[in-house]
Amino acid sequence: MASFSESDTLKRVKPSPTLAVTAKARELARAGRKVISLGAGEPDFDTPENICDAAIKAIKRGETRYTDVDGIPELKAAIVAKFKRENGLDYKTTQVSVSPGGKPVIYNAMMASLNAGDEVIVPAPYWVSYPDMVLLAGGTPVFAVAGMETGFKLTPQILEAAITPKTKWLILNSPSNPTGAVYTAEDLKALGEVLKRHPQVWILTDDMYEHLLFDGFKYATIAQVVPELYDRTLTMNGVSKAYSMTGWRIGYCAGPEPLIKAMSKIISQSTSNACSIAQWAAVEALNGTQDFIAPRAEVFQKRRDLVVAMLNNAKGITCPTPEGAFYVYPSIAGCIGKQAPSGKIITNDEDFAGELLQTEEVAVVHGAAFGLSPFFRISYATSESVLTEACSRIQRFCASLK
Repeated sequence: MASFSESDTLKRVKPSPTLAVTAKARELARAGRKVISLGAGEPDFDTPENICDAAIKAIKRGETRYTDVDGIPELKAAIVAKFKRENGLDYKTTQVSVSPGGKPVIYNAMMASLNAGDEVIVPAPYWVSYPDMVLLAGGTPVFAVAGMETGFKLTPQILEAAITPKTKWLILNSPSNPTGAVYTAEDLKALGEVLKRHPQVWILTDDMYEHLLFDGFKYATIAQVVPELYDRTLTMNGVSKAYSMTGWRIGYCAGPEPLIKAMSKIISQSTSNACSIAQWAAVEALNGTQDFIAPRAEVFQKRRDLVVAMLNNAKGITCPTPEGAFYVYPSIAGCIGKQAPSGKIITNDEDFAGELLQTEEVAVVHGAAFGLSPFFRISYATSESVLTEACSRIQRFCASLK
């Protein structure tokens, strides 16, 4: 019997570390361990009732067949209206693409545009899937490190240094996964001045956490504040985070029509359309009441404040205060070189996360997975009682290091 061998393309990438942490936590839980998993980036709120009702009505109307590969007209119209209403961006429905989740938007854009040798600037720390999707598409990720000293945000100087004649894309993510950092309009204008000097560079802006903002922060996206970049910007978003619809799998984007058409060609030969019922639910999400978004963001802000305060009281940890999303990205520089209760020396953030899981049964994602050490990521998309217990365990673990 012939043995299986991975393709050279697949050998370029690794499995998602965040999914691996979640799987490990579930495995320990099944073995009877009382694990608190803070790995997955998923809101703990239910999908709002009006959205669920819209899906049920769609089923009863018989909206259960194939749709246009890149989205039903009604959803595209709702997306056009959303971009105009919330971002001041004018698009036609022919500039809009819908896919089964946010990941396919990025993957399809990379597949549609990258050739061997093309470079994609990925600010680090980054969402774990960005570089691997670039690699799958045959491109080369170029990491532009934006550390704690810049608030985990790309500066014009860092961006300029990363651009070469081979640069094809810049990926921006605001609010950021994993840090929760958010770019101001002024930040984006400064980056735009650099990008205007390099017309070969396209911009993919991942705005998935747009509505999860704290302390009165006003959101901006780059094509909005630097209109000169409109013709080479792909603005992507989705319903998963703000509307608690992770399992519904609807991502969307708008951008230059030739790119959207190329992405549609890929969709037609890969996933085909997103779930028809989920698309109708997304129509209601975008067109219906938005009243629940602000109160839910307030809940996340309280959780953020709780986690930041408790982690900053943990020995050896420094936790910055993020402006958005539902993650914190604390430094464990003060824990490196210390000995865990098991006798193991903590040499890096992966050691820290592994020992924390085994000793205190708290699952977090180590910073190296996001391209910047020594840090770790916590998702605080869970109840205050669970977060309090988890942070107490982290404090206890840090106190036990010698």
